[in-house]
Amino acid sequence: MKRWLRLARALGTLGFFLAGHQAHADGSVSSLRMGYGARDAYAFGQFLNVIQQYNASGERFRIDSHCQSACTMFLSIRNVCVSPGATLLFHAGGNMQKGIISASSTQQMLSTYNAALRQYVTDNHFMDTFAFHPISGSEIIKRFGYPACR
Repeated sequence: MKRWLRLARALGTLGFFLAGHQAHADGSVSSLRMGYGARDAYAFGQFLNVIQQYNASGERFRIDSHCQSACTMFLSIRNVCVSPGATLLFHAGGNMQKGIISASSTQQMLSTYNAALRQYVTDNHFMDTFAFHPISGSEIIKRFGYPACR
């Protein structure tokens, strides 16, 4: 599995380089059409690549719409902002199709949230199952201290 994830990351990086900066210029969940999570290890690697690229460039990234699953890891982008009207949905990491929860994927997702949000989703067992648990963008801003998009 680790070998597959490394390959997925490498292929994802290659895809973003081949696509050029245009795919990365808009800087939002809606423009990248990545709001519905990662269906497999390759797609998960693409989310990690977006995070890496935006953290390296320092460009603003907007969580501006529906954002579930792996999309919530975009909260770790150093110049992220959240639209009050966005909705973020949290759940355990793993393979939903096979019903297999992965402790390492879940931990990787948790590690991308700030301490307050990580504590909240852990205390409320949001990351224990594949059930979706929504938190509004306005609550992410007010309760957990993420910056609002202006």
